[in-house]
Amino acid sequence: AENNFMPTAAQLRPVIKGASLLSLCSPLNPTGTVFGKNELEEICRLVIEENESRKPDDKKLYLMYDQIYWMLTFGKTHHYDPVSLDPRMKEYTIFIDGISKSLAATGVRVGWAAGPAEIIAKMRGINSHIGSWAPMAEQKAVARFLEMHEDLEAFMSHFRKEVEVRLNDIYEGFMKLKSEGFAVDALRPEAAIYLTIRIDLVGKKTRTGELLSDQSQVTSYILSEAGLAIVPFYAFGADDNSSWYRLSVGCCKKEEIPAMLDDLKKALANLS
Repeated sequence: AENNFMPTAAQLRPVIKGASLLSLCSPLNPTGTVFGKNELEEICRLVIEENESRKPDDKKLYLMYDQIYWMLTFGKTHHYDPVSLDPRMKEYTIFIDGISKSLAATGVRVGWAAGPAEIIAKMRGINSHIGSWAPMAEQKAVARFLEMHEDLEAFMSHFRKEVEVRLNDIYEGFMKLKSEGFAVDALRPEAAIYLTIRIDLVGKKTRTGELLSDQSQVTSYILSEAGLAIVPFYAFGADDNSSWYRLSVGCCKKEEIPAMLDDLKKALANLS
């Protein structure tokens, strides 16, 4: 949480030696957080130093940079990318992007990659033998829409505002619950459609005397008593005892947020 759940250069340094691919995502699913400028610059330096230490014929260390949520950033949050921060990273960076997230086109799986020519050529060759890709009609429609700059900006302006309102309203609601003494917390939303929340209820008892002895029971309690479906971070590789969760506003109606927070407060208040 102290790093907004983003990997740091210090964490990567011990395991980067001899690696072929470093895969990073910013904005990040499941946290809705982003890399800060300084931290991403340090990671870029790490990649460059590792590649410069290798012999000319050695395989390079490439950075696959998944930025599929980059158009959904809020407030003062800025999206940084490796090549803009350090032009030397152009030789090592493969960008991954698409429309299914930032353009709310969940079922239209049209995406693209950009990177060193020799890598893109190999990716194209592999893709041609997979036999499964977005239909041609979808590809052509997306290519046309991306050139409709006014329409694209009009959609994004509205969509960003609506997502931000939902995230901020829920965040403020969690901060209010925290100030009232309930065992919850949240990270301020930065990007994407996710809010990182904490619900730390292990050890508490329900009205019927049932002990919430582990995090899975906490998750079930919140679902059954508050009607709130959230995904525990242990589903993404965190420790089984992690009390952090991903809350998505992808299907959230802003008019229902006050009632949702009220139901959550009642569920929390019924514990002892």
